[in-house]
Amino acid sequence: MIIEPDTKDWTWVLERPCHECGFDANGFPVEQIPDLIRENTHGWSEALADEDVAVRPAPTVWSTLEYACHVRDVHRIFDSRLWLLLSDDDPTFENWDQDATAVADDYGSQDPATVEIELIEAAGQTAGRYATVHGEQWHRRGRRSNGSVFTVETLGRYHLHDVSHHLYDVRSTPS
Repeated sequence: MIIEPDTKDWTWVLERPCHECGFDANGFPVEQIPDLIRENTHGWSEALADEDVAVRPAPTVWSTLEYACHVRDVHRIFDSRLWLLLSDDDPTFENWDQDATAVADDYGSQDPATVEIELIEAAGQTAGRYATVHGEQWHRRGRRSNGSVFTVETLGRYHLHDVSHHLYDVRSTPS
């Protein structure tokens, strides 16, 4: 069975804590984003060690492996968006259809050990780029194609919620 695409606009998490996972995007200094991204990978390593990593808990819910593939790709997408924010004035981010990517890349058939390495590497790359941001760079602006405006800071906070929320998803979904 196909996963129903998530079409919600999650930008509200920049204004208030997430009622599902409890993540508070404003509950930490922005300079902690790199360390928090790296720390998040530990939970993914634990989750990917589960012997049922590729088993969907329900036909319409991604498996842990599928979520991990998505999180790996989220890190890659956000790294490219962060690069744009730091190198271009007021860039517009290309659309990314996460559901089409999941199907095209056959997330459910990927090797968990490889995905773990790739996720850690992608998170490290992105965290390293956030670690280079200083002062007024946190306020550089860009936008999604739907007009949502992000700064480097809000992109980082939004990014961190995304990967944290998906770890919450895999930890709270009964297998």
